[in-house]
Amino acid sequence: MSSSSATSATPYPIKTIVVLVQENRSFDHMLGWMKSLNPEIDGVTGSESNPVSTSDPNSNRVHFSDQSGFVEPDPGHTIEDVYEQVFGEPWSEVSAAKEFPPRMEGFAQNAAKQKKGSTAETVMNGYKPDLLPVYKELVKEFAVCDRWFASVPGPTQPNRLYVHSATSYGLTTQDTKKLIGGLPQKTIFDSLDENGLSFGIYYQYPPSTLFYRNLRKLKYTDNFHSFDLKFKKHCEEGKLPNYVVIEQRYFDLSSVPANDDHPSHDIAEGQKFVKEVYETLRGSPQWNEILFVLTYDEHGGFYDHVPTPVVGVPRPDDIAGPEPMKFKFDRLGVRVPTIIISPWIEAGKGKINIYILYCLSMMSQNICQDINEN
Repeated sequence: MSSSSATSATPYPIKTIVVLVQENRSFDHMLGWMKSLNPEIDGVTGSESNPVSTSDPNSNRVHFSDQSGFVEPDPGHTIEDVYEQVFGEPWSEVSAAKEFPPRMEGFAQNAAKQKKGSTAETVMNGYKPDLLPVYKELVKEFAVCDRWFASVPGPTQPNRLYVHSATSYGLTTQDTKKLIGGLPQKTIFDSLDENGLSFGIYYQYPPSTLFYRNLRKLKYTDNFHSFDLKFKKHCEEGKLPNYVVIEQRYFDLSSVPANDDHPSHDIAEGQKFVKEVYETLRGSPQWNEILFVLTYDEHGGFYDHVPTPVVGVPRPDDIAGPEPMKFKFDRLGVRVPTIIISPWIEAGKGKINIYILYCLSMMSQNICQDINEN
């Protein structure tokens, strides 16, 4: 559907936003080689490289390649790991007092130091487009965001908390005690409810959105649905709510494998799951009112060549991370794969139609304002 036909149909076409957040892969690792399909994508050419040692000017360099396959073990992606990957210096109180440019030169060095066996070659590799057939087709048909960065330069849960609340409430690690206790910040779900808009969480595994304490309230019980039992049914009946969150299988179960793309999980399972979600949405009578945001929580330790924003990043609140880093949430994480999918995006353009963003801003203006004020 072209942008011209979209404009004449209805002033605000997007009424349902669907969000699927996959796990632990960088943009270059998953979509970098898609540049061969669309030269406008800021992907890779094979000239990108990292030194094995950033302190040695004569160090051997590892070039980025297209030979990625099954990844085992998981590369480093703690907040300290990401500091070294971005700035090329191991984090310390001394290094933190200095200002380094984000050269994105420390991935190979950091990987080589991981005790669990991650290698420089592992993180300096991406997938050929043919190994990601679902993404290959989506990239051709819809819009790739090549400036979408993780909110926190650290691991999964702080970034997942940011997705629906614009803060991790000071969390920079997988702090099990705090996660089990629940984080108290206001979320987009609360604002949707206050503004008379609906939401639904469709899960295959106990949902991570329950780390928000507010979502444990009894009044939200009916907003949680089994993906396998309800998602297709609600799509077919045209009953998807305004804001849809899909939570996949984060761990291998006895009968079915994980499909979240987190290493060492099989990316083929992730491809099958994205295909299922997309085709189910496309078959819904609501399709012409849907925007599907497919993204990743963080980069998982894999290389990306685009410098991470470290200046001018607004803090979400006055809460700092724990000792010893006391992170102020004033720089972003590494770039992650993101594809924006909707019939209102002109096929093959690879760019988001400005009209879509306008419609989204009109639909969510009160929600965003409410979140910012609280």
